[in-house]
Amino acid sequence: MLCQLSINNFAIVRFLELDFKTGMTSITGETGAGKSIAIDALGLCLGNRSDASTVRPGATKAEVSARFSLIDIPNAKRWLEDNDLELDDECILRRTISSDGRSRAYINGNPVPLSQMRALGQLLIGIHGQHAHHAMLKSEHQLTLLDSYANHRMLLDSVSASYQRFKLIEKELQQLEQSQHERIARKQLLQYQVEELDEFDLGETEFEEIEAEHKKLANGTALVQTCQQTLYLLQDSEQANAESILNQAIDQAQDLEGYDPELNAIGTMLNEALIQVQESGNELQRYLDGLELDPEHFAFLEQRLSKIMQLARKHHVAANQLYQHHQALKLELSSLDSDEEKLIEIAEQLESCKQGYIVHAKKLSQSRSRYAKELDKQVTQSIHELSMPKGKFVIDVEFNEQVMTPNGCDSIEFQVTTNPGQPLQSIAKVASGGELSRIGLGIQVITAKKVATPTLIFDEVDVGISGPTAAVVGKMLRSLGESTQVLCVTHLPQVAGNGHQHMFVNKQSKAGQTETSMVPLDKNQRIEELARLLGGDTITSNTLANAQELLQH
Repeated sequence: MLCQLSINNFAIVRFLELDFKTGMTSITGETGAGKSIAIDALGLCLGNRSDASTVRPGATKAEVSARFSLIDIPNAKRWLEDNDLELDDECILRRTISSDGRSRAYINGNPVPLSQMRALGQLLIGIHGQHAHHAMLKSEHQLTLLDSYANHRMLLDSVSASYQRFKLIEKELQQLEQSQHERIARKQLLQYQVEELDEFDLGETEFEEIEAEHKKLANGTALVQTCQQTLYLLQDSEQANAESILNQAIDQAQDLEGYDPELNAIGTMLNEALIQVQESGNELQRYLDGLELDPEHFAFLEQRLSKIMQLARKHHVAANQLYQHHQALKLELSSLDSDEEKLIEIAEQLESCKQGYIVHAKKLSQSRSRYAKELDKQVTQSIHELSMPKGKFVIDVEFNEQVMTPNGCDSIEFQVTTNPGQPLQSIAKVASGGELSRIGLGIQVITAKKVATPTLIFDEVDVGISGPTAAVVGKMLRSLGESTQVLCVTHLPQVAGNGHQHMFVNKQSKAGQTETSMVPLDKNQRIEELARLLGGDTITSNTLANAQELLQH
């Protein structure tokens, strides 16, 4: 519950510190005194938007803080623990607004973004404003009211999660479909290119092998001549060849060994050189004997090499990269085939996901229909008590699986008849301003009992209500205050008199400055305030007696 609210330099409030109790607290004051200022200030602590105009003239900043007891609010305690912001069984929300418009938010002394302050604020306080009944005319707000009453959070989460999955897959399918024409054209080109390269059937190392063999055959004549000349120098020359010269050198080396043993190694080396020369000659001879200069094979090689060059130019790659390019094209073609299969698979997934969504949406719709009937009865009873004895309230829930939204497939319409014999029609078409206020108030009080918010604020929700109806409203709010902390800003004595406690808002002007204050009233002061609300500026013994009677009842 809200325990304390401190306001500094906010609007026309210089300083205000308010302590709140359990039950229903009535807040009254003269017209223009600023009865809603405390509510507006509290709204800042709940993450509402702010601007520099909220700072009291002459001040550098406004500051508002609200202290809450969390003893009976386990969901708020869990939220604080999950966000590492816990502080025993208390919670302090603080907001500062500087004169240049900058704003800062704090939870238990820790700076936080406004989104976190709003998230926590929703667990602590529910505010019902004087224009809430106008919002009730909108279908989306009607849906929110019904879901809040039925506590559909888990069902809504399931539907929303299913919807998000559906949209994600739908987007993926749309992207695949949009690029399908491009894929078809690309696939046709790839099929032609791959078929052409498949037909040529180039091996992985074939280009290098052909290039080497072609070079050898292209230079066949020079190759034979050079080999023969080399053999001539090594072995075949009658005048002088390497073998005969080495043999002569070996004979000379043997003579040298007789003269000096240190020259023995020379002979060994010359013998080794002779062996190398002989083996080189033999190897060259074998090569020449096995060399085939086949013109037909050379023509075949030249034709294939030419085709390789032609295909490489056509595909804009180097000749030695043609094989790898061929493999890459085949891989891409296979990938496009996979995309076609994926398109079918994604379409099947989308339909499956849609059916899963429909299952969750139907479950939510069934629950809405069940709780709608329950709420119908309670609101109808409430408007009977609020001087509409023949009125009837019905919530029409229609399910249409063709209309998929994150909140399900239902369209909601609040319908009412205010007079006997009239058919049920949309509340926007039937109810007058006063009737709409009463119906809206009844719905707010009923839904507030079901929504587990520890503190509820009703800011002049009784506008357009008077007389006996106002007394019924006061009793409704007091009854609500038996189980929930209720703050009610009102101008009706019948409502204010039902409060467990009463606060009075007063505006004063001193030395050219206007200040608003709010003070708790004792019993006698409450009687005087109720008398003022009953009789205006002139308070008589009769109005005091009426006020005392109101308070007693």
